[in-house]
Amino acid sequence: MLRALLTDVDGTITDQGRFLHTGAIAEIRKLVSRGVEVVLASGNTACFMDALCRMIGTSGTFIGENGGVYRIGFQGELHIHGDKPACLEAFQVIQEHYQETGTPLHLLSPQYRYADVAFSRTVPPEDVEKLLEDYDVLVIDTGFAIHLQAKGVNKATAFMDLANDLGIQPGEFLAIGDAINDVEMLKAAGIGVTVANGHPYVKAIAGFTAKNRYGDGFIEALQEYSSHFLER
Repeated sequence: MLRALLTDVDGTITDQGRFLHTGAIAEIRKLVSRGVEVVLASGNTACFMDALCRMIGTSGTFIGENGGVYRIGFQGELHIHGDKPACLEAFQVIQEHYQETGTPLHLLSPQYRYADVAFSRTVPPEDVEKLLEDYDVLVIDTGFAIHLQAKGVNKATAFMDLANDLGIQPGEFLAIGDAINDVEMLKAAGIGVTVANGHPYVKAIAGFTAKNRYGDGFIEALQEYSSHFLER
């Protein structure tokens, strides 16, 4: 049986343009009303996630910065894991490289990030990986942005700590995601599922793949496992 939902945001409850699917929000609110813990997990900043939780109607528990930060409830302490100085050093390397080619890199909300570095997806992620192969950072392509994160930090590492803090076993979570940065999270949860727009590798490891894309697929996945949720 399931006691909680862990869901990615961009590409899972939004479309490619990052527009939230209102039907997905309605389904999340139904789960919350049934006493199901809903955790949002994203590469977005903590302040963004705080606002998103409030506007969707969850308890305020989230994972941000691809596992670099997490929080339990609106009043909880922000837990930070990662090595932002190392990520900034690596970013400087690629920034200097692309400046020489006349390609500017645009940082995304650097003043609000505690653990990782994110920049616009205007250069090939595989080229960034080659440039940084000697640096102790991960290059994460979410499909919406490129992130630099300390090795060993991901959504699953934050999820394991968060689940322990909540007093809910990881196996009691349904996890939904679409991108490569969701793989570890889906594997760590009791049930990991994806939507039709999910990356091929995500589909390969998922226990269920929805026939529909984005928010419609999210709703389909919830309907598939609705009877598995315990009510508080």
